[in-house]
Amino acid sequence: MGFQINTNLAANNTYRNLNSTQNSLSSSLEKLSSGLRINRAADDAAGLAISEGLKSQVGGLTVAARNAQDGVSVVQTAEGGLTETQSILQRMRDLAVQAGNDSNNDDSRKAISTEVSSLTDELTRISSSTNFNGINLLDGSAGGGSGKLAFQVGANGDAASQITVDLSGANVKSIATTLASGTTATGGTSFTVDTTAVTSGTATFSSVKGGVTTSVTTGTLSGTGTGGSFKSVDEYATALTNDASFSSKFAVTVEKDANGAGTGIVVTAKDGGAVDTTAPAAAGLGTGSAAPSTVGIKFDTAAHAQAAITAIDAQITAVSTARAGIGAVQNRFNHAINVTNVAQENLTAAQSRITDTDMAQEMVKYTRANILSQAGTAMLAQANQSTQGVLSLLR
Repeated sequence: MGFQINTNLAANNTYRNLNSTQNSLSSSLEKLSSGLRINRAADDAAGLAISEGLKSQVGGLTVAARNAQDGVSVVQTAEGGLTETQSILQRMRDLAVQAGNDSNNDDSRKAISTEVSSLTDELTRISSSTNFNGINLLDGSAGGGSGKLAFQVGANGDAASQITVDLSGANVKSIATTLASGTTATGGTSFTVDTTAVTSGTATFSSVKGGVTTSVTTGTLSGTGTGGSFKSVDEYATALTNDASFSSKFAVTVEKDANGAGTGIVVTAKDGGAVDTTAPAAAGLGTGSAAPSTVGIKFDTAAHAQAAITAIDAQITAVSTARAGIGAVQNRFNHAINVTNVAQENLTAAQSRITDTDMAQEMVKYTRANILSQAGTAMLAQANQSTQGVLSLLR
C-alpha cells in the first residue's frame, strides 16, 4: 500500500465503526430513558403491531371494569327501591287481612283505605324518584321503554362483551297503577254451579272475538261422587282444567262465598273473546252473566278485602321475582369484574414482555457502546495523525 494523503482508509474505517457505535449508544440511551424497548416501528415492526393491539385490549378492559362497577351501582339502586316497595306491599297486605274481618266498622275500613291510598302514592313516588344518573329505573321508562339496560363489560364489540339488565319486571309505577285503578278480580263469564245436579258428561263452551266463534266440547267430565257426580264446584273446575280441549282455549276459576265455599265458576277465553252466556250443554250449570270485577283494591267489604289480598300477593310475587333477577345479575357483574381484572393483568404482563426494556441487559449494551465510542474517538484521532509522516518528506 502506498503512502497516500488524499484517501485515509484507516480514518474512514474508524469513522464508519464510530458512527455505528454512536447509533447503538443513542438507541441504548433512548431505551434506558424511556423504559421501552420499542420506541418506533423500526425497533420491532411485528412487536409494535402486537403491543398496540394489546394496549387497546388493556385500555378497553380498564374502562369495562369501571362500566361493570357502574352496573353494580345501578342494580343496587334499583333493588333499594324494590326493597322498600316490598315492605310497603307487605304492610298493605296486612291491612287487607285486617279489613277482611267484619269486626271492622265503616270508620275502621275508611281508616285502612286512607293508609293504603297513602302507601299507593308512595309507590308512585318511589317509581319516579329511583334513578341513576338521571335514568329512572322503576317506572318502565328505562332503555327507551323496554326496561332493558346494556352494560359494556368487555373490550370488544361483540355480544359477549355486554351484559343486559332487564328491569321490565321492576315496574313499580305499574304496580301502583294496578293497585289504584286496575282490575283485581278475574273478568269473564260467571256460571252458577248446582253440585247436586252436575253429573258425569260433556260440556260445550263458546266465545266470540272479531266476529269469529270458537266452540269447544269437552270429553266426558267425571267427579268422585256417586255415578261420577261432582262433590264440589272446585272438583268440577279441576275437571275442566284437566280437559285438554277446554284448557287449550279457555281458563276457569272458582267463585267463592264469604265462607270460602265455591258457588260458581268464571270462564274466560284465552284469546280475549267474549264467552257465550248461554248455559253450556251440561246439567247443573245456569245461564252465565258477566263476572264481577273490582276496580283497584277496596276494603269496604270482606269480599273486596279478600280480592285485595290476592291482588297484593300477585304484586309481592312480581317484586320478589324482580329482586331475584337483580340479585343474580349483580353477582354476574361481580364475576365479570373479577374476570376483567385478571385479563387486564395478564394482557398488561404480555405487553410489558414485548415493549418494556430489560434495564440490566440494556445497561450492558450501553456500557459496551460507550467504551467503544470513546475508543473509536481516540482511534479516529490516531488515524488522522497517521499521515503526518508525509511532512518529513517535504522538508
